[in-house]
Amino acid sequence: IWEHRVQVLVAEAGPRPDGTIGLRRSRFGDAGQYFYPASTVKLCAAVAALVELNARNRRDGTAWGLDTALRIEPRFAGDIAVDSDPTNLAGGALTVGHCLRRIFLVSDNASFNHLYELVGPRRLNEVIWEAGFTSLRLHHRLADPRPAAEHRQTRPVVLRAGAQTARVTHPDSTLPLVNDLWTELEVGTARLEDGRRVEGPLSFAMKNAIRLEDLQDLLLAVVRPEIATGKRGFPELGLAQRQFLLQAMGELPRESRNPGYDPAQFPDDHVKYALPGVARVIPPAHLRLYSKVGCAYGHTIENAWIEDTRTGRGFGFAAVVYTNPDGVMNDDDYAYATLAYPFIADVAEVVTRAVLGP
Repeated sequence: IWEHRVQVLVAEAGPRPDGTIGLRRSRFGDAGQYFYPASTVKLCAAVAALVELNARNRRDGTAWGLDTALRIEPRFAGDIAVDSDPTNLAGGALTVGHCLRRIFLVSDNASFNHLYELVGPRRLNEVIWEAGFTSLRLHHRLADPRPAAEHRQTRPVVLRAGAQTARVTHPDSTLPLVNDLWTELEVGTARLEDGRRVEGPLSFAMKNAIRLEDLQDLLLAVVRPEIATGKRGFPELGLAQRQFLLQAMGELPRESRNPGYDPAQFPDDHVKYALPGVARVIPPAHLRLYSKVGCAYGHTIENAWIEDTRTGRGFGFAAVVYTNPDGVMNDDDYAYATLAYPFIADVAEVVTRAVLGP
């Protein structure tokens, strides 16, 4: 268990004597042992983008929102401007709302990176810290390898909504980020660098990080904001914005009309790793998972609110497992399909039977 860096958090909501809704959490694993959060941090960018647009609207009297079109301007060598999205069937524009939907429906990396440019790395961290989730350390974009200095810089972003336009730029981030909350920051026994094997582990001292409890509470702050987690959360999100996020987080790819996805390429469990296990307990027709998963560098993470729509009963489920049979990092041989996904599904089944079963 230790070598697989397993952590599991189960969050059950219930009434407290003062009339509020509290949380009972069950834990397994070492909260201080590092895991790479992979795409789970896209939830941070999705929420921070809406929070920052709301703040800009209050300050400037503007009306930026989900339908705001984005143009990502070049900055680094090889860049080209990006202002269209062929998956957007309503005109092909790159919009804030479409980025959010692609993040949750298929975990699109480019959409996360567009929001990274929009908010900027400093404010991305600060918005999440101000909401109470102080363990976040967002160092870099995803699937965009470049020097650390360039991850502290952002591409200019032009916003457009009707007759409104604005150009957003950010100074280079000087925010100090140190992964000092975790142990075991070196992972693996060897690594591939430019196709060459190098003996020794890969350091994650300057890679993205967040505690699993903060990750779970962040999801609860969006899905079940009435639950008291002890953290401020995001009261500045509007009701329509929250409902938009909920729909995107809960939909299956085949249920989406815009963007549209082929079920053969994007099955129901494409980004819902707990789904196969939970479906052994709750019939799929009565099951809804509001979730954001992650999978990279051998780390597989599920972060979900699991709900039985027949009763309205639900619970938070977050789990981490690290699989890498040969110990080599960057060789893309991590046994996700044979070890990690079945493990997450099986644990989710056991937990669902315990929490929602007879």
